Amino acid sequence: MNWLQDFEAAAASRPEDPPWERGARLHPDVARSVQRFQVGEAGDGANLIAKAAGDEAYLAAVRLFVAEEQNHARMLAELLAAAGVPTIAGHWSDTVFVWLRRLLGLRLELMVLLIAEVVALRYYRALRDGTEDPLVTQVAARILADEERHVPFHCHRLRIGFGGLPGPVRAAVFAAWRVLLLGVAATVAADHGPALHRLGVGRLVFVADVLTAFEAALARIRGEEPKPRRRYVPKRARPRGLV
Repeated sequence: MNWLQDFEAAAASRPEDPPWERGARLHPDVARSVQRFQVGEAGDGANLIAKAAGDEAYLAAVRLFVAEEQNHARMLAELLAAAGVPTIAGHWSDTVFVWLRRLLGLRLELMVLLIAEVVALRYYRALRDGTEDPLVTQVAARILADEERHVPFHCHRLRIGFGGLPGPVRAAVFAAWRVLLLGVAATVAADHGPALHRLGVGRLVFVADVLTAFEAALARIRGEEPKPRRRYVPKRARPRGLV
């Protein structure tokens, strides 16, 4: 119920859209990267909503979560349009994520979804901090603020889901989960490497920061207090070229 109230409050206080008419500047590498993330945000969430049925408060919160993700897709599409860049119909990475999420029940779906969320945390932080374009910064900051709420929301539900498992079983699941996370983070770093470089973030730094965020999420799921995250400071103050 507290999470439902949190989502309702966020929906009620959501600011008006930024001024799309001002236009935006996106380096081609960053534009291609944003196109792929826009596809990933654009799902209808029907499978997750169906699995959340049975708990009315949680179901209502999930519906609002899906609405926020769809709003992210809309804002990214508007940002691309402001930069004169079209959206794309799909990308293989999104297809794989959707397939994995639909394999089994709610717990596995949330496990895969949490991987996407911690990757998104680092990506949108890079997009916010690595650009000089005001519209890009504003859109990335808004999406990042939502993602920072989404991660603990999913962690709370996963803590309930893992609560009945014996310690050794849970440790084994977490170890396999960590391996999958590392594989995904490395794939994203390779696939979006040119854009990350333009935004002032190296591939290895990106993977390390994603792993740090994931370990903090695991601590939440275990009921532990997450360790403070060390903030990455890029070596150069400004990105190279237009973002």
